[in-house]
Amino acid sequence: MKLHNYFRSSASFRVRIALALKGLSYDYVPVHIARGEHKQPGYLAVSPSMLVPTLETDTGEQLGQSMAIIEWLDETHPAPPLLPPEPLGRAQVRALAQLVACEIHPLNNLRVLKYLVHELKVGEDAKNGWYRHWVREGLLAFERELQRLPRGTYCHGDTPTLADCCLVPQIFNGKRFNADLSGLDRTMAVFEACMQHPAFVKAQPSSCPDYEA
Repeated sequence: MKLHNYFRSSASFRVRIALALKGLSYDYVPVHIARGEHKQPGYLAVSPSMLVPTLETDTGEQLGQSMAIIEWLDETHPAPPLLPPEPLGRAQVRALAQLVACEIHPLNNLRVLKYLVHELKVGEDAKNGWYRHWVREGLLAFERELQRLPRGTYCHGDTPTLADCCLVPQIFNGKRFNADLSGLDRTMAVFEACMQHPAFVKAQPSSCPDYEA
């Protein structure tokens, strides 16, 4: 398999975590989206949406969108599972994952931040304030949802799931922008537990070959 990704992309980070949790090897193909490499003709042939990540399967199929990629990985390489066995648990995990992937991330990805600055002429402080506001609002919602579930080591129980794959990259990016993470007791406890797991450490940005401090 080949993973076309950017070290700082939280969506790419999600997939790297899932691959590491499942012990799957892959070729790392860097796509530097801050430099516009995702808009070059060569990458357009790989990803018509010009987004990262893209996973090329062993049979040459090209899959986009991190959530779809992770669920495909879970279906084709089921051990260890990233979704609980029962329908209610799967729905709860997907709901937590989508709080990050569908509520927080779209407001704060790189193309939105660039649009704020270049098209709407928003200043750097205001842009960062935008980022921190929506991260904080989203993670407060995430914390409230966790509070409704039985306490476990991870988001849902004592094994990592799709929800943890989504949460950890968001916390990484929130820290990079100095978002307010106070009062998120369950959320940050899960994050700390994840960062004791070798798969999450292996997948983090600083472990990527294209990492830039």
